[in-house]
Amino acid sequence: MLIAQISDLHIKRQGKLAYGLVDTAACLRRCVKQLNALDPRPDAVLITGDLVDFGDAEEYTFLRGLLEPLAVPYYLCIGNHDGRDALREVFSDHAYLHQHPRFVQYVLDLAPLRAIVMDTQDPPHGGGRLCDERLDWLEKTLADGAGRPTVVAMHHPPFVCGIEHMDVQNLAEPDATKLAAIVARHPEVERVLCGHVHRAIQTRFAGTIASICPSPAHQVALDLRPRGPSRFIMEPPAFQLHRYTEQDGLVTHTAYVGDFGGTHPFFDDNHALID
Repeated sequence: MLIAQISDLHIKRQGKLAYGLVDTAACLRRCVKQLNALDPRPDAVLITGDLVDFGDAEEYTFLRGLLEPLAVPYYLCIGNHDGRDALREVFSDHAYLHQHPRFVQYVLDLAPLRAIVMDTQDPPHGGGRLCDERLDWLEKTLADGAGRPTVVAMHHPPFVCGIEHMDVQNLAEPDATKLAAIVARHPEVERVLCGHVHRAIQTRFAGTIASICPSPAHQVALDLRPRGPSRFIMEPPAFQLHRYTEQDGLVTHTAYVGDFGGTHPFFDDNHALID
């Protein structure tokens, strides 16, 4: 089982650049092309939030066209830049978006894995919340599939990463504590998959691992100083591949989008090891 995760697409209206600099649409086109070229191809793509920049129907319509060439099924998660109503309107045929009456959260059977996607949006705030209603739904959904290997996907990470201007927009601490208690009761949770911070980051969390996926566009600048400024950087765009087998569990690779030359053999023409 191979699941690709992409995150923080920040698609704007056609012809617009993010921050007047980043062509996020071109970045997504390159990412989709690379995903399609993978051998083996992923079985599914999880897109963990900030799908668009302002959450309106025009942006989602443009996004839908950009995702149309993707050769595998994709599933959308909501982030703080998204809009629930506009997302459901433009992707009205994506039935999973309507599993919950209030929130964009759902469960997928991606046998042998299950994926539970949470809605951490808390408009108009940039940070995330998981109210008791959402957490109760998670607890019940986990209990319904107890014992089946599961990933929980959501936009806001439930942990501090040290990039201060992003940490203040994390999942609210009381909600993260409640989430940790639920996850700890369910050892079948293989991973908590997050976005939001535009970097590849991992930590131990509630008996499993919580991880953050980089963006196929711009990354948040790595600045661990107290009160470091809010900045982004055009480091190589990337996505993650989560490979699951019953024997090995979930193993994650970070894949960079672009042409970096190669591949090259580790041996020369005489079959001697190249130093």
